[in-house]
Amino acid sequence: MATSPATSSEVRVERHRRVAARELLSQEQLRELRQRSLPRALWLIVHAWIVILGAMALVAWWPNPLTFLLAVALIGSRQLGLAILMHDGAHGCFSTNQKLNMWLSQWFCAYPIFAGTRAYRHYHLQHHARTQQDDDPDLILSKPFPITKASYKRKFLRDITGQTGYEQRRAQLRNALGHPDWPLARRARHFWSRLGPQFIANGILFAGLALAGAWWAYPLLWLLPLLTWMMVITRVRNIAEHAVVGDADDPLRNTRTTRTNWLERALLAPYWVNYHLEHHLFFYVPCYNLPKLHRILTAGPHAERMEIALGYADVLRKATARPDREDRPGERIHGQRREANQNTASSGF
Repeated sequence: MATSPATSSEVRVERHRRVAARELLSQEQLRELRQRSLPRALWLIVHAWIVILGAMALVAWWPNPLTFLLAVALIGSRQLGLAILMHDGAHGCFSTNQKLNMWLSQWFCAYPIFAGTRAYRHYHLQHHARTQQDDDPDLILSKPFPITKASYKRKFLRDITGQTGYEQRRAQLRNALGHPDWPLARRARHFWSRLGPQFIANGILFAGLALAGAWWAYPLLWLLPLLTWMMVITRVRNIAEHAVVGDADDPLRNTRTTRTNWLERALLAPYWVNYHLEHHLFFYVPCYNLPKLHRILTAGPHAERMEIALGYADVLRKATARPDREDRPGERIHGQRREANQNTASSGF
């Protein structure tokens, strides 16, 4: 796909052939769906933070193992939600004012989870342009599948115990610190350019919690979910979006939409991230309009060809269909991705 709405009048439907977007949507539908609403975008950001702070307040008010585990899951899902909203900001979907769009995306979505919208946007648009092709920067996340159930269990254990999150953050920090041979001033400038605003945003969050008498919530209910549950559901999301799809060269089948229930939306797939096929076809449509886009496309002539899963359990069954006798523990996918994409590690997503 092209990198701006103005040049995105076509989407590929078959290899070596393009179909005009008007064959999938009418001009009126397209105009309506691509409309950006700043109040709706602001509400989604506020909603994410209400859930996060509300879950922290629940544990402070009624501390016990059940409320703690519930809070970790809710906060981790909203941290992914912030990453999803950062993603919408990277596509310019918050506001027609792109300075405001970037400011909201950076300071209220990306920086708190140690990410950065600008770095992410540059990397992510390559993925849109070359989805499931050999030069897709995200191909490493889907190419190994299907895997064995034993392999997925190892990945799940690394994610839920914080090993994956720790490795990612360690690589991110080392990258931000620069080369050990650099002068201190150069390393400081490099660190600031990569992680300075992220540390400021997290310092503000820690200070606010400390002033509220809940400093402990920062390590236990912010960093812990970021390193554990968010890693679990980010992996599941990555698998669902592009792994074991029907046809790498067909944009109606190289990306998947996954149907969800209310529990999956609460804990696994916030803010309509499950409508990934629709997003790839029309990436300038804001996330809150994706359900309507889905309804239109599934009532259209290409509905039967669309890659749609009945749920995340359905996707995981397909992604772990390789027999366990073929299990071969090997190099970790996230490690491979870091080696291949050193310059994007600081995005944190």
